This record gives sequence, C-alpha cells and structure tokens, in this order.
Amino acid sequence: MILAFHKPYGVLSQFTSDGSANRPLSEFGLPKNVYPIGRLDADSEGLLILSDEKALVERLLHPRQQHSRRYWAQVERVPDREAFVRLASGVTIKGHHTAPCQAWRLDPQPEVAPRDPPIRFRKSVPDCWIALELTEGKNRQVRRMGAAVGYPVLRLIRKQIGQFELGELKPGSWHELSQVERTELVERSQV
Repeated sequence: MILAFHKPYGVLSQFTSDGSANRPLSEFGLPKNVYPIGRLDADSEGLLILSDEKALVERLLHPRQQHSRRYWAQVERVPDREAFVRLASGVTIKGHHTAPCQAWRLDPQPEVAPRDPPIRFRKSVPDCWIALELTEGKNRQVRRMGAAVGYPVLRLIRKQIGQFELGELKPGSWHELSQVERTELVERSQV
C-alpha cells in the first residue's frame, strides 16, 4: 500500500509526539503499519509518501537512483539570474556541495492558500515563489540553499516526487495511490 498525504505546517513526519506543539501523523486517521518514506520538517508542507513496503525506501530516496523531488519555495526578495545559476550548479552547505538541480522562478506566480500561522510579512521587502527540483534530500536542504544564495525561504511546499504530483489533495488529507499514480511515483522523473 502506498499513500499520498498532504502534510500541513506544524505536523511531524512521525507517528509519535516529540513533546513539542507539533502534531504527529497519528492524528490523521492513517492506516496501521504504514510509515513515512522520507520526511518533511514540521515547518514544511506538502507531499509526504507513506507505505508498508520497505523496498520503496531505496527506490525513492537513495541519491544513486536520481529520483527527483520538486519544491515550491516562497523566498524573501526576488532572486536574480545569478542566484538561480548558483542554485542549479549546487551550493556548499556545512561542508557538503549539493548536487546540481533545476531552479527557476514560477511564472506566473502561483496562488497558494495562506498558511496558518501566516508567514512573516514585511511591507518593504517583496517575496517570490521559486521552484527547485532536486535528486538528493539532505536535512533542511532547500532552506539552507536559499539562505546560501541570499534568499531566505519563508515557506516550503513539496509539490512532486518523481512524476507524481500533490495535485488538489487538501492539507491534512490522504489517499491510497492507484496503479497509475504508483507508476508515476516510482518511475524516474525525466528531468
């Protein structure tokens, strides 16, 4: 069984509480015996895959598989061309040079429902939505990449894994993948 879950802000990628105000996955009526394949930090949102199939971990997460993950990041200010070139060629974070990726400004800018609680808003500083498509997933990588090129990430949503997209799944909702969706998830993305 493979499930797609739209993880809201303030939700852990685990079934047990960590003692914080963040909610565990156990509050969302997910079937027993599934576990997250990968993770999203509590302050990140979007597509989280859960399964009872342990072999999926290797297929979806190991860097040698080159399995893509697409994120939308709302960043402070509007990145210039140089920032996108730096992101695409990889940046050094804590001694690790990130793998090359794709990075671009979303045009037109998407209309995304407000987050609860809302992001930090500053009248004098614009913000912008960008997309990044990565094949590796280090801890807080997208946020650290944004900071490394001078554009802090205010909000982060994972929109796609492989060819499988989050689509219209509402925050806090989940569904079991159909055979077609399963194929979209496990087949390598053509980037």
